[in-house]
Amino acid sequence: MAAAAGGEQLAAWGEEPVLGRRPKTKIVCTLGPASRSVEMISRLLRAGMCVARFNFSHGSHEYHQETLDNLRAAMERTGILCAVMLDTKVGPSPLAPFSISAVARLVLQFAICDFGVGLPCRLLHLVPLRDLDLRCDLWFLISAPPLFGRFCGPEIRTGFLKDGKPVQLKKGQEITISTDYSIKGDEKMISMSYKKLAVDLKPGSVILCADGTITLTVLHCDKEQGFVRARCENTSMLGERKNVNLPGVIVDLPTLTDKDKEDILKWGVPNKIDMIALSFVRKGSDLVEVRKVLGEHAKSIMLMSKVENQEGVANFDDILAHSDAFMVARGDLGMEIPIEKIFFAQKVMIFKCNIQGKPVVTATQMLESMIKSPRPTRAEATDVANAVLDGTDCVMLSGETAAGAYPELAVQTMAKICLQAESCVDHAAVFKYIMASAPIPMSPLESLASSAVRTANSAKAALILVLTRGGTTARLVAKYRPFMPILSVVVPELKTDSFDWTCSDEGPARQSLIVRGVIPMLSATTAKAFDSEATEEALGFAIENAKAMGLCNTGESVVALHRIGIASVIKLLTVN
Repeated sequence: MAAAAGGEQLAAWGEEPVLGRRPKTKIVCTLGPASRSVEMISRLLRAGMCVARFNFSHGSHEYHQETLDNLRAAMERTGILCAVMLDTKVGPSPLAPFSISAVARLVLQFAICDFGVGLPCRLLHLVPLRDLDLRCDLWFLISAPPLFGRFCGPEIRTGFLKDGKPVQLKKGQEITISTDYSIKGDEKMISMSYKKLAVDLKPGSVILCADGTITLTVLHCDKEQGFVRARCENTSMLGERKNVNLPGVIVDLPTLTDKDKEDILKWGVPNKIDMIALSFVRKGSDLVEVRKVLGEHAKSIMLMSKVENQEGVANFDDILAHSDAFMVARGDLGMEIPIEKIFFAQKVMIFKCNIQGKPVVTATQMLESMIKSPRPTRAEATDVANAVLDGTDCVMLSGETAAGAYPELAVQTMAKICLQAESCVDHAAVFKYIMASAPIPMSPLESLASSAVRTANSAKAALILVLTRGGTTARLVAKYRPFMPILSVVVPELKTDSFDWTCSDEGPARQSLIVRGVIPMLSATTAKAFDSEATEEALGFAIENAKAMGLCNTGESVVALHRIGIASVIKLLTVN
């Protein structure tokens, strides 16, 4: 995304953002032990959280249900909408036993013996923030896959080890890898969870373990026995169930595991979640399969793809075409492609999402140091700002809010950085390059949306007001990145099948919370169609609320985009 330049802009960098103003860029927060109480969630909502991420690599359905109930109570308390994201992503591997404090292990062992595995998560609330190392140790122990016996998505992991003890691997040492996952590994042999390992690898292939801290080079593959002989390229300790990446290898694994399907159908669907973040999407047909699993619910749940390997990068355009939204998940992607190319992959992916009008989230280690520190590093602050300048719709916090010492401060800090970065965007230049890349011919709705932005820019309007049913029009307006905010007023739709009357829910409003610049609002008006009387009532309601929110003032211009019957209309209004 274009950034303004020149002395005037440099001088403006010293200006403080307007007090209480929210950034157009949305913030996704991962809820966890440090942030799942009603009180803390309320504080996160007020600080700027727009989307709550539920990481299903950690915790049971009951645990997440309690968190969701708390989120809904917090929304009721604050009057602030928040979308719900279910993430099928496997979290970090459990830390090696030697790196966990003895106190944490004793606390966890005591809790499991006396109360069962479901309770330890609650222990984190009893650990003072000053004992942050103990708190983090407990978090990683509680979230460790061996505890719950689960891992999701098409990921590969190393197996268990004899007596649960990590093994020392030395540079130049040769080791055998078996696909028999029941084997307890040692210094001579370990196991990996991918059955086709010996088939898909070849001499010279590279295996990365434990977030890339261990590199193995393949020497020989025994396809019949399922063995791979490899050489260690560095000295390191290997713990149990560490993540494995095979750069350049197309792995034959399902997009959704049975556990993923259970999480989605038995927890996500009944709870009317707004979106699903899918890990390791490799081709467009993966999205088709997920929609088949969702069945009739596919229309009401957004699918957000994460490309985390080279196969996904190669099929990016196909994946994006089948996705409702996209996440630039830089963690695993950074294991699959050279680290020096991550910045370029991020910029290309965001650019393509912007051109297609698909919401895009930038994630992974954005303010990582704030898990323990009240201030981010300069590099992290710059990273967040650059993601905004690249054109991201959302930025995401993971461990910072899930298990960090400063969850509220992390959100506040991210919001401030986003506001400052947004003040440097050259919106006129952005509008031009998106228009230059627009489809020819444009659809009537997109033509109208781009015209509304052009009108608002020319009139120096304070606000673009969109009346919508499902949020599509507001998202198209947001694609052209207007300088002013977009108030998306979702008018509930009254439907009848001759036997029953139903009114559409607030799902479309919540789903707009991942779109840059869009402020969703539920209209008090409900009608079977957009007639002139209902439209005027909805417009009046919206403008009064916009004034109350400080989005516009008396005498300022507002561009309104709505329908009357089957006709779409753009109006230039003056606020009374």
